[in-house]
This record gives sequence, structure tokens and C-alpha cells, in this order.
Amino acid sequence: MLSAPPFSPILAAERRIDWLQLAAAFTLLSFLVMVWRWGGTIADSQAYYDTARWLRGELPAGSLVAPFPYRLLVPALAAAIPGDLRNGFAMLNWALVTAGACLMSAAVLRAGLGHNRAIAAGLMMVVSLPTFWYAPYLLVDPGSVCARAAFVLAVLCGQPWLAALAGLLGTAVREENILLLVWLLAMRRIAFVPGLAALAAAGAWIVAVRWWLVGGLPAYAWTPAWAQLVHALGDWRSLATILGSACLAAPLALLGWRAAPAALRPFAGLLVLMALPPLYAALCVRVDGRAVWGLYPFLLPFAACAGLRPDTRR
Repeated sequence: MLSAPPFSPILAAERRIDWLQLAAAFTLLSFLVMVWRWGGTIADSQAYYDTARWLRGELPAGSLVAPFPYRLLVPALAAAIPGDLRNGFAMLNWALVTAGACLMSAAVLRAGLGHNRAIAAGLMMVVSLPTFWYAPYLLVDPGSVCARAAFVLAVLCGQPWLAALAGLLGTAVREENILLLVWLLAMRRIAFVPGLAALAAAGAWIVAVRWWLVGGLPAYAWTPAWAQLVHALGDWRSLATILGSACLAAPLALLGWRAAPAALRPFAGLLVLMALPPLYAALCVRVDGRAVWGLYPFLLPFAACAGLRPDTRR
């Protein structure tokens, strides 16, 4: 007898969602949110754009600035898209934002919260300050957020290998996503030997990129400094983007925490774990609303529970 597809419980749980129509709606809506800042390059985004240009052979390796070229997967995909690189990179991020919203809706639906809350979770992914302010720029964060959303969905569906694959792809986008695999192994969501193999593969990728694929760049170091923390607390622009990114998702997640179904409870620990890298970065370099954006896949399932009574858990 043929086994059911990995994500078939999603479709069985709620048939009132037309996923094709929902994806089309998210696609259109994300474009309307992103189009005003389409394809911008400044600071970090310029470094990622230069990485894609290097992969196309348009720039020498010596022009790259670490650590941005080590986050290789998204610039490599953008470089492989035919045509104008700037537009192709922006279109890739557009697709990743849309995919992340669909995956988030599917995760909330799989948690048993109903189709309205599932759609609302996807909308919060799209209609947000990070999608407007950061996603149109040539950054790798949309790929990281999408990989994290896929990881959450795979865990909720009881598919550890798909979760491990999402963790591996996420690590190729941004190195701190290796913590997804650490959590997967520590929480025994995957068998020890396969989980250790996936974690070792992610570590090997990071080492290979750093010392072989993109080697020879000037060294860099993120060293904590009290002066940097004081400066960050006085940087009102960065604080405004952090508050703007968190102002809806974080309060709703707090409100929904008590009513969250049991399937979502373990993600609270993952949320804390994934918050550690941006907290450390705040002691070393300038951080902004992207630090909160990366936590959306773990915040929004709890935010979707806001307004539920604890006795209505499924």
C-alpha cells in the first residue's frame, strides 16, 4: 500500500483553503509591499550583490568583504538566474517571501488552529515592516526566514528528515541556522546517528566555504564591546526598526502563549536558542529589525493563538 505524502495531514486538516489561490494572493500582496524599494543595495545588501557578481565572474574575489560571501546559497541562486542580476536577485527574494508565508500558514494549520488563523499567520509574514524595509533589498534574510518556516512545518508534520534538509539549506544561507540542527538532535526529534551526520554535514559546509570555496579574504572578528552596546542603545534608527518589526508579532505571541497547543510548546525553546546569535551580535556590531524578522517563523505560530482560550487547545 502506498504511504501518504509527508504533508498530507495538512490538506486533510482543513480543505477550505485553496492553496493555489492563497499562494497567488500572497505573491501579489508581497509584490505590492516590496515594489517600492525593489532591488536596493546599501551596506550589507551591496556585499551580497557583489558576491553574486563575483559568482558571475564580474568581480574579482579580492573585492569581497567577509563574512557576507560565506552566506553563499542565495547569491549563488541569484547569479544563476538569467538576465539582469539586480532584478533577478530581487525576484528571488520575492519568491522566498511568498514561499515563507505559505509555509507559515501551513504550519499554523498543521498545529490545528484553523484556516482563518493560518491565513492570518501568512499575512503577518507578508504585511510587516521587514518585508517592506528589508526584503526588497538584495539580502539573504528572506532565504533564511523561508528555511526556518520550512523547518517548523516539517517538525510539526513529524518529518525529521525534511526538517534536517531545511536546516542544512538554512545553514547554507546563514551560518547560525546550524542551531536548527542542534535543536533537532538535542530534542531527539531525529535519530542520533542521522542527526549527528546532518550536523556534521552543515559544519563541513561552513568550513568548506570559509577555507576553500571563498578563501583568502581578510580576517574579521565579532568581539563584544561595552562601547558597542552603549552605541546600539543610542542608535534610534536601529531601535525603531527593531520595535517596528516586533510591535505586532511579539505582543501577540505573548498573548497566545497560554493557549498554544502542545505541538507548539517545544518551539519556545527553539525561539530562545535562535535569539542568542542576534543578541550576541548586538554586543559586537550594529543590529536592526532583521534580528526580529529571523524569529518570525517561531513567533507567529504563537501569535496565531492570540484570543484562544486555553481550554480550546486541540
